[in-house]
Amino acid sequence: MQRPLCFVLMPFDKRRATGERLIERDAVYRDIIAPAVHDAGLEALRADADMSAGVTHTSMFEQLILCEYAVVDVSSASADVCYQLGLRRALRPAGTALLYAATTASFACDAAAADALRYRLGDDGVPFEPEPVRRALAERLRAARNRPASSPLVRIVDDFPGIQRLKTDVFRDRVDYPEQQKAALASARQQGLQAVRAVEASLGHIASADSAVVVDLLLSYRAVKGWQEMIDLVPKMSKPLAATVMVQEQLALALNRAQRSDEAERLLREILLARGPSSETYALLGRVYKDRWEASLAGSGSSRARGQLDSAIEAYLKGFNADIRDAYPGVNAATLMELRDPPDPRRAELFPVVTYAVKLRIAAGQPDYWDYATLVELAVLRRDRDDAVASADKALAAVREGWEAETTARNLRLIREARERRSEPEPWAEQVEQALLERAGKPDA
Repeated sequence: MQRPLCFVLMPFDKRRATGERLIERDAVYRDIIAPAVHDAGLEALRADADMSAGVTHTSMFEQLILCEYAVVDVSSASADVCYQLGLRRALRPAGTALLYAATTASFACDAAAADALRYRLGDDGVPFEPEPVRRALAERLRAARNRPASSPLVRIVDDFPGIQRLKTDVFRDRVDYPEQQKAALASARQQGLQAVRAVEASLGHIASADSAVVVDLLLSYRAVKGWQEMIDLVPKMSKPLAATVMVQEQLALALNRAQRSDEAERLLREILLARGPSSETYALLGRVYKDRWEASLAGSGSSRARGQLDSAIEAYLKGFNADIRDAYPGVNAATLMELRDPPDPRRAELFPVVTYAVKLRIAAGQPDYWDYATLVELAVLRRDRDDAVASADKALAAVREGWEAETTARNLRLIREARERRSEPEPWAEQVEQALLERAGKPDA
């Protein structure tokens, strides 16, 4: 069984002067850190060893943030080490242990060294009586294994264990950050784009702001359709936060909404290449192709439109196959299959599978707007009026932000128009569509 990784960050040089003493870094690693990490049931990953294997500085930095556990020697630490340590402790405080040489004249990371373990050095720079420090470090790491390995922020923005589309929905409930700022952003979302901009201005230097607040700011811009503001915000973030999956996915969404679909597609494909199949990433990619399809229809490129529609269907299908618990890409694939001319016969196979997936989630006791909206769309696709109306009532009651209802109404309009072109109208379906538009505040859209 693979042991959890413990990242070891210490200066890369083997010998470094500290006042009048030398520190044999390899000896510190060999006599204290490596055996302590092993005794704690972890596998050590030393930064300088990884660098010698040709791994880039960026990869090393990602490992520091993403490894569940870390040991950092702050003796004579450089400014870079202190910066990286600060981010590490902000995101994964429970799994980070510090130590330092007793002969160190001063700490570059004074603020971080208060709870660090101290080891003594002999005249030759080798740790003197390392055993007590080794045992103490191992105990610290074992204790860390009995606590949550990472903060909720890390688990949501970079390694969400559940249905991927839910990470943005649950973020505000699961991540702890100042209630005053959370309330300010909630109020700003109700007031509109200018109010959200004002909150951003109040935060000052974004890279130094609370990461959770910055993510909420990004999602607040999404709620008020501040697509350019979302795009502009990401480069202002700290690099580790900006590089997380959730932030990059939301950036792609904003790029697509800002009519920069080529950049959005490229970014989403980079995420898939780096992280592997994801229901959310593929769903966002499907939306890119879907929007291109609609744009082609508005022009005169019918052959191009068909190709974009097929690409959207396949992207949504890959998203559903990546996680069949997530009905969202599944229902989008089924809807687009209905819009083909002639309709794609595979949609009949999808209907029961997607229905089962969404009903399982509802039965689990934590349904949201998208679950009921999925049932609405499926009922319309099946031409089941009673089920569509009943599900629409539940969806309307679960709306959190107006753009959600607007998105569902848009899909119902596309289904209605496709069927009208085929002389297969369903007049009652337009009433459901209008009810959603009214809830979104756009009754005449």
